[in-house]
Formats: sequence, structure tokens, C-alpha cells
Amino acid sequence: MEKLFSLLKEYEPEMISIRRFLHENPEISYHEVKTPAYIAEYHAKLGHEVRTGVGGRGVVATLRGGKPGKTVALRADFDALAIQEENDIPYKSKVDGAMHACGHDGHTSTLLVLAKALNKIQDDIPGNIVFIHQFAEEIAPGGAISMIEDGCLDGVDVIFGTHIWATFPIGTIQLKSGPIMAAADQFNITIQGKGGHGSEPHLTKDAVMIGSQFVTSAQQIVSRRVNPLHPAVVSVGNFEALNPFNVIADTAKLIGTVRTFDEDARDLIEKELENVISSSCQLMDATYEYVYKRGYPAVVNHAEETEFIAEKAEKIDEVTEVVECAPLMGGEDFAYYLQHVKGAFFFTGAMDPQWDVVYPHHHPRFNIDERSMLIAAKTLGSAALSFLEKESDKKEESVTR
Repeated sequence: MEKLFSLLKEYEPEMISIRRFLHENPEISYHEVKTPAYIAEYHAKLGHEVRTGVGGRGVVATLRGGKPGKTVALRADFDALAIQEENDIPYKSKVDGAMHACGHDGHTSTLLVLAKALNKIQDDIPGNIVFIHQFAEEIAPGGAISMIEDGCLDGVDVIFGTHIWATFPIGTIQLKSGPIMAAADQFNITIQGKGGHGSEPHLTKDAVMIGSQFVTSAQQIVSRRVNPLHPAVVSVGNFEALNPFNVIADTAKLIGTVRTFDEDARDLIEKELENVISSSCQLMDATYEYVYKRGYPAVVNHAEETEFIAEKAEKIDEVTEVVECAPLMGGEDFAYYLQHVKGAFFFTGAMDPQWDVVYPHHHPRFNIDERSMLIAAKTLGSAALSFLEKESDKKEESVTR
């Protein structure tokens, strides 16, 4: 472990350089071409087994240790967002309308340099390490599910992953057993009323009025229908009924999101949203179209593996605090990996205490404290090596007995 940590510190400048290169050259979800090629070439130069086009655009590289043993998977996503960057930094995005506004550039550089460091101690590793570089985390159905279907978890015994988190202080590792990130769903509603002149509302079926009634009533689903012990969010993010000022809308379109941890609450909200729009339209004699799209399920960490990460993180010099965090309502398709193998997902703090303003993820001025990448690499590397060593020791004990 000491050798690994020393190598990671030595390679930290390269980690930062790779992150800045990726930041300058972002590729949005399902349009990643140069990024996976760059990743594949990096691993190939290290001599790792490399599969490209996994599940579509994913890259899977395998390091086989010098001793037999179990297999650990480590995952990083590499897609960017369709956001115009507003940061004034030397490595600002060179791609108009695209930006790494969620830290995936940092995830990728962390995993690449960790792979390089592990490669240097390959002969001493009792088992295998699989590096899963995932495309399209930002947009459902996401890359995880198709990569799993294409075999990225074949032979894997455990998986670990982290999200560099800009609103958590640098030096902190935040995690929890059980649900840690929410299921993220989308609903689309089109209301068909009857338009008309603004001065004659009695001759119309006002789609804006119906939509407004829906927005208000939908909030009562969470407050009065969902068990208060089960956190849930219903938010309308888009309400469109474009007309001149003196025209009552014929049609209105609403798009929103539902966030839940409990599957029964998820089922209930899907059903109740349609009941609300149906009732609102019936009152005004209008019609509607309702589409509910299930996104990623909740990210549910396994207890033993979560405790394992916490134990390893506490022994890292740069980690100042390991915190049991509250669940986040954001979504992550790492959830699918945890449905297939045991593992844990955690947050690596990346907020510089000297920043005057902290911009959240998906903001045009989002950025990270790049020291977080070394912490993430040490935590993931420590977990991977420790797991393999622990399993190897178990095997030796059983043979001795």
C-alpha cells in the first residue's frame, strides 16, 4: 500500500494534466468518440487487456495480478454535459455548448493514473482489477446497463466507485450503507384543451389553467399520499404554452422529475400523477397524454463493502474526516452495478475552502479542487488492494486448516 500511495503522489501532476486535457475536450453523452479512444490507448500502453465498444461506447481494461485471486472492478464515467462553460480558466472547454460540469473528467483521470500506479506493482497483486470506463451516465438509460449486458461484470466479485463532489469539503469521504442516491424518473404530459381569445375564456378549455392546477395538486401527492418516512420529490421543470399575450392556450406541455428511494413510493407516485392530470382535465373537459419514463433505480450500497471503504479511507493521510452522509436526491446509474455484484459508492469532497462561491454540479461555472483526485485514487486503490489481500488471506487460512 505504501508503494501504491507513493506512486500516486508521484503521478499526481499527470493526473491533473489528464483531467485538464479532458476538460478542454468534452464529449456529451452518446457522442463520445475521442474520449474512449484516448482511454483505450492509455491502458493498451500499460499492457492491460482492453475491450472497446463495450455496451456501445464503453471501455473495459483488465490488470491481471502476479498471483491468483478474486476480481475487483473500479468504475469511472467519462461523458460531459450540454452546457456552455462560463469559467475563466486556462483549460476552459474548447467545445462550444459542451462542458465537464459534473466532474467526470476528474473521475477518468483518477482511474487512469490509478491503473498506471497499480500496473507498477502488478506482480504483487493477488487477483485481478477491472477498470470500467463508462459512457453516458448523464442521460438515461445510461451506459451502465448496456455495459453490464455486454459482460463488463463477468467474473467480478466486488465493485467500488466514487463521485468527486464539489459541495463537500476537500479531505472528506462521505458515504452510507443502504440507499445513498435516489431513483430518478421523468414524466411528460401534454394537455389538449381548446384555445381562444383572451377576452372570451368562457368559450375555451384553458390548457394553462389545467396545467397550473396539475402543478399545484401534484405536490399534494408527496405531502398527503406518500409515507412521510419515505423521502420523495415531485418537480415540474418545464411548462410550455407559447402564445401571444391575448390568446388562451390550446395546448400545454409539462416535463418533470420524480425522485424516490422506496419502490412502493415510486409506483404510487407514477399512478397518482396520472390520477391528478386526469382529474384536472376532466374538470375542464380536456384530454391529455401522460408518459412516465423510469430512469435509474436508487443506488443502494452493501453494508460490509461500505464499512470496508470507510475503514480504508480513515487510514489515508489526506482524508480529514469520514462522514456518514444523508441520502442525496440525485440519480446515478452506478445503481445497476450494485444490483449485480456487491460493492459501494462514495463521495470524495472537492470543495476548496478558499472559494468565495461554490457552484453546484451541472452549473456553467462548476469546478473541483483537483487535490480531490489523489484522495479518490488512494481510497479506490486502497479498497481494491485490501479486498484482494483479504480474500487471499482467507484462502490461505482455509488451506492451512
